[in-house]
Amino acid sequence: MPTKRMLVNLGPSHPAMHGTTRAVVELEGEKLASCKLDIGFLHRGFEKSCENVTWTQCFPYTDRLNYVSSIMNNVGFALAVEKLCKLEVPERAQYLRVITSEIHRICDHLTLVGAMGMELGAMTAFLYAIEGRDLLWDRLTELCGARLTSNYARVGGVSRDLPDGWVEKTTRTLDRVVLLRDELDGLLTRNRIFVDRTKDVAVVSRQDAIELGYTGPCLRASGEPYDIRKAAPYLTYDRLDFDIPVGSKGDNFDRYLMRIEEMKQSDSMIRQCFAQLTPGEIVVKDFRYALPPKPLVYSSIEGVMAHFKLIMEGIQVPAGEAYGYTEAANGELGFYLVSDGGGRPYKLGLRAPGWPMLASLPWMLRGALLADLVPTFDSINMIGGEVEQ
Repeated sequence: MPTKRMLVNLGPSHPAMHGTTRAVVELEGEKLASCKLDIGFLHRGFEKSCENVTWTQCFPYTDRLNYVSSIMNNVGFALAVEKLCKLEVPERAQYLRVITSEIHRICDHLTLVGAMGMELGAMTAFLYAIEGRDLLWDRLTELCGARLTSNYARVGGVSRDLPDGWVEKTTRTLDRVVLLRDELDGLLTRNRIFVDRTKDVAVVSRQDAIELGYTGPCLRASGEPYDIRKAAPYLTYDRLDFDIPVGSKGDNFDRYLMRIEEMKQSDSMIRQCFAQLTPGEIVVKDFRYALPPKPLVYSSIEGVMAHFKLIMEGIQVPAGEAYGYTEAANGELGFYLVSDGGGRPYKLGLRAPGWPMLASLPWMLRGALLADLVPTFDSINMIGGEVEQ
């Protein structure tokens, strides 16, 4: 019998769209004839907000980009500002940035894997993933005081040193997370339903992924071994031994597998950092960039003035422009900064790693079933705070 095409609105108030996106799909039976995405429900004016505050006051805004792995955003922004300032960060601070970034990478990947399993019916997998993520967030709370919006990095270093016993406690947490990750792997990787729903779905070839501007796990799932931590090492990544997992087909299953493998690599990197970590400063001792210690502020006019000028006028970043880029959980996170020599960014531009994958979602779903939309949406890890600036 002849059928009539049907237009359906999915979201933004729909579990599949996470409350931040609307998908207008045209259905021909159960197949997607077309798909149009409507974003903007989480728009916060990130770039313009940052241009109206001091450089240091930008950090809380960066927390809210990819809010599942906020420290990576803090670090990416700090590195871009330090590039303009030509600032060398103390070695211990560099290690702390790597440790916390990789912990947040695991949190990000656990969230994706758990949500992807749950939305295909595997509720238990979600519970395992969220247990692991929350255990790690507990450790980060002890370090920076917040579960989600960490605000941990600073221009010239980090805000706090490790609490006593934190390394040992975090190592035990990582041991527990390894068990949970392996349980997840066992529950999903050989699960007939999960495999049938994700294999050969939304395939993106290596060439297409490059042309579409993919980076991160989605690019590597298509077979391109590009990782900024290897291609242009920053912080202490050149001292760590780790592999870059790559996929073969670029389907939803490969994008899932990338997250499982990358969690293993991040775990190894954190443990290597713990072994290499030595005592030292956690922020530069240049009071043009970092706040002086409180005893100095309370006991000297130089300390008071340095504190006052940094708080009221902000760091005076030399005039110029710079682009800083890091390997965030979803791919290349880039900050383009222009300074006029004052205490606030003259212009700030963001390269959100999730945007190329989200923009290509309708293309990925050409000819797919409506039911394939949900796992495909999961596999690209769309984060509203990141792609809507």
